[in-house]
Amino acid sequence: MNISNYLSGFFKGTKGPTLDAIEYFMEQLDFPQKKLKIVHIAGTNGKGSTVEMLSNVLEQAGYTVGKFMSPHIIKFNERICVNHKEILDKELEELTNKIKPIVDSYNKTHEVKVTLFELETAMALLYFVEKKCDIVIMETGLGGLCDCTNIVEPILSIITSIGYDHMDILGNTLEEIANQKAGIIKENSETIYVSQEPQINKIIQETCKKKNNLLHLINPQDCTNISYDAKYQTFSYKGKQVKINLKGNKQIQNACIVLETIEVLRKSGYTILDETVLEGLKTVIHKARFEVINLNPTIIFDGGHNEQAIKNLKETISMHYKDSKKTYIVSILKTKDYKTVIKELMEDKEAEFIFTDGTKAKDEVKCYVEKETLYNEALKYRKDNIYMDSLENAIQKCKKQKESVIFIVGSFYTYKEVMQYIEM
Repeated sequence: MNISNYLSGFFKGTKGPTLDAIEYFMEQLDFPQKKLKIVHIAGTNGKGSTVEMLSNVLEQAGYTVGKFMSPHIIKFNERICVNHKEILDKELEELTNKIKPIVDSYNKTHEVKVTLFELETAMALLYFVEKKCDIVIMETGLGGLCDCTNIVEPILSIITSIGYDHMDILGNTLEEIANQKAGIIKENSETIYVSQEPQINKIIQETCKKKNNLLHLINPQDCTNISYDAKYQTFSYKGKQVKINLKGNKQIQNACIVLETIEVLRKSGYTILDETVLEGLKTVIHKARFEVINLNPTIIFDGGHNEQAIKNLKETISMHYKDSKKTYIVSILKTKDYKTVIKELMEDKEAEFIFTDGTKAKDEVKCYVEKETLYNEALKYRKDNIYMDSLENAIQKCKKQKESVIFIVGSFYTYKEVMQYIEM
């Protein structure tokens, strides 16, 4: 079987609010989710960074750690990992052959067919059981309440942040979105959440109370003595001095989530030394999140694509590159609020902007906002230093600008081609 062709035949979007398909899979596969210890993570932004930090700490503590996250950056296999090793093509084929009859059976009797995310969620859970994982870190795909990962029965739920994204599915207000994210809060369990606006906090707190769920509320003001240099950020949290190599204030909050998670896991019987925690936070690698992908000139890739993520990006740029000459190469999917993203980016009055419309890939997401549309939106804010070009041409031109720092932003899906163009 050609796995790539088989997977490409599945719908990659989101269907109606139902767990029907994934429940069918779990029953046919003898309920793999019940055989795993799972930390379930939802949030508008910060999920990926938190997954990587926590996985790195637990792996260094000697545990076999399953990791499920999306989207992939270069290859589908990145979505399912054990101890940072991606699932092999051969293993994917074996899992697919095992699950395909169940997919076929379901599709014969249901008008709405199995989606790719439902398939990969089932594959991941089955794989983690086969690999005898001590713990699994599982990221939601979208939302929480009706996300197909919500079939799991976690020992701990984490909500990293709540902001505007996927509003066509999750709701048009922060309260509506918060109710969706709060869907991962389970009966008689525990939840970690970073404090936000009072009306959002209230939803999380009331949901936890209703479900007899112990809430660990992180107050960002508890992070003190914050300092940073070119390589690390250092801060204090509840008596611990912590150093992380991921940049931006948001990453400090994500690190606090990990610190709180470790305390919960210790009470559940996991042995994790303080020095292991500190080393794991200091050495984590997270692709496509403010990642320096080239030197001379400095080129930084960040996949942030919503208002909250762009504000975090701007804050991090101000911390590290405030006085540098800057060029932004921008691509945005049509499913995103491109007008808000453009408005936020255009506040950098001195920067140059090059708008593109994504990748050339035929088998990847092609629904990018046209570069002309992005350009015209930018014209509302300024008339100078804004241009249109292909992604390839924009990168090749910027590589010659040794005096500038280049930021490639707006979509994770351009990463693969960006890396190819960087190496040309």
